[in-house]
Amino acid sequence: LKEARDMLYLGRGINMPIAYEGALKMKEISYMHAEAYPAGEMKHGPIALVDKDMPVLAICTKDPWYEKMISQVEQAKARGGSVIAVATIGDERVEALVDRVLWVPDAPWMLSPVVTVIPLQILAYHIARLRGLDVDQPRNLAKSVTVE
Repeated sequence: LKEARDMLYLGRGINMPIAYEGALKMKEISYMHAEAYPAGEMKHGPIALVDKDMPVLAICTKDPWYEKMISQVEQAKARGGSVIAVATIGDERVEALVDRVLWVPDAPWMLSPVVTVIPLQILAYHIARLRGLDVDQPRNLAKSVTVE
């Protein structure tokens, strides 16, 4: 991931905003082009970008969208994509399917965003550090927003 120029984040349902947050953090501190898409929309464009050079991060926790997320991971793998999953500890199905897993504790699905956001923030932090970037002073990032 350190050398990747682009990254695709996939989520569904309650974890879609977490995919957006993960992509935003990757952009802000690692200066990597990262985009988040609803996994169900992948076939309408983003799937064309998936190859060995486009890492895909999929949020695959045990929630009502689990089976659909698995299907999207399979689609990405079929196109040669390198897939990283955020998955519930002990999920052997996801572990066998993807290249890397960021494990999160089991949580009621309505609370899963609380645990799924953390590894995405930590991932962005470590990629930035590996790239030799100052994570405490990201370039061009405003600490406050002024409403006009």
